[in-house]
Amino acid sequence: MATPRKSKSRPAKKKSQSGRSRSATTGGQKVASKSTRPTKATKATKRGSSSKSQGRSARGRGSASKSSDGTRPPRLQKVLASAGVGSRRDCEVLILEGRVEIDRRVVTELGVRVDPQEQEIRLDGDILRPQKIIYYAVHKPTGVVSTNSDPAGRMRVVDLVPPGTRLFTVGRLDKASQGLMLVTNDGELANRLAHPRYNVEKIYLVSVVGHPSPESLKKLRHGVHLADGVVRAKRLRIKGKKQKTTILEMVLTEGRNREIRRMAAAIGHKVTSLQRIAIGPLRLGDMPSGAYRPLTSTELKNLKSLVTGGARRGGSGGGGARSASSSRSKAVAAKRGAPNKAARKKAGSKKTGARGAARTATKKKSAGKGGANSGNAKGRARKKGKAQKRR
Repeated sequence: MATPRKSKSRPAKKKSQSGRSRSATTGGQKVASKSTRPTKATKATKRGSSSKSQGRSARGRGSASKSSDGTRPPRLQKVLASAGVGSRRDCEVLILEGRVEIDRRVVTELGVRVDPQEQEIRLDGDILRPQKIIYYAVHKPTGVVSTNSDPAGRMRVVDLVPPGTRLFTVGRLDKASQGLMLVTNDGELANRLAHPRYNVEKIYLVSVVGHPSPESLKKLRHGVHLADGVVRAKRLRIKGKKQKTTILEMVLTEGRNREIRRMAAAIGHKVTSLQRIAIGPLRLGDMPSGAYRPLTSTELKNLKSLVTGGARRGGSGGGGARSASSSRSKAVAAKRGAPNKAARKKAGSKKTGARGAARTATKKKSAGKGGANSGNAKGRARKKGKAQKRR
C-alpha cells in the first residue's frame, strides 16, 4: 500500500507574513495609514499652493483690500498718473525702479491697490498730494488736435484750459472738426464716457455735399461696412438743406477714427463741416469757439449717473439705454392713445379665444342637430319596417 506523499509547504516570506499579520490585526487602520501617507502628487500640489499663497501675500503687502468708501481701491500706477506724475506706463517704470513707497514700505510690484485717503504714498521720499478733480467743457475749434502729446508742436485742446494739472480729453475729434469736448483728470469717468459699451450718445451736425437719397440715409441707419467693421447711426435726420449741401443731425454711440467722414464717403457724399453739439446730457450751447467753462454740479451729476453701472445693468452696456428707449416708446404710445405690444397681444388672445369658443359652440350645435335628425330618421325607418311586417 502506497503511503501518501506529504506536501511540502514553502515557508512564507517574512515580509508577507508580517504584512498579513499587520493587516489582520490592524484591519481598517492599514488603509487609513496608507491614505494619510502623502504621495508625490500631493507634495507637489502643496508646494504649488504654498508658492501661490506666498506670491499673493507678496503682492498684497502694503495694498488695501477696500477703500474708505467701501469700493475697490485703484491701482498704484493709476493713482500716480491721476496725481500728475506722468502716464501710467511712466508710473509703472517708477514703481519697478523702487522709487515709490506706501506707508514707508518700498513697493516694486505692479498691481498693488492703494487707498490715497487712508495710506501715505511717497515718490522719491516726497509725500504725494492728491490733486483736485477738474472738469472742463471746451469748444474745440478747427485746426486744434485732440491728442495730449504732439511731436509736431501743434495747438492742442489741453492748451485751451489753464495749465498746472495733467489733463486729458474725452473722446476724439479730428483736426478738421470742431465742437464740444470734455477735458478732465478723472480717468474713470473719461474711460466710461469713451467706451462704446456704455452707449453714451454723441450728437453731431454734419454738412455733406449734395442731397442724400432716402435709401442712402436708410443705409446709414442700418449699417455701413468699413475696414474696421460695421458702423451705424443710432438716429439720423435731415436738419436743413441748402442749394448744394445738406445738414444732417447724427447720433452715434461709438468714437472710431474719422467715423462720420468714412460713413458719408461710403454713400457717396463728402463731409464739408462737422461739429459735435452734445455728449450725453452735456450740451455745447452758445459757447464761443476756443472757449472753455467748468462743468456745473448738475451736469457732472447727470454725466456720472449716465455711466455709473449702465453697462452692468444691461450686461453688454445697453441695459440703461434700452430701458430708457422702452420707457420713451411707452410714453409715445400712451400719448398717441395706441395700446402697447403686450396690450395688443392680450386683446388679440381674447378675440381669438372668443372666436374659438363661438366656433366650438356652433359645431356642437350643428352636431346636436345632426344627431337628432339622424335619430329621427332611424326611428321612422324602424316604424316603417314594423308596419310592413304587420301587413
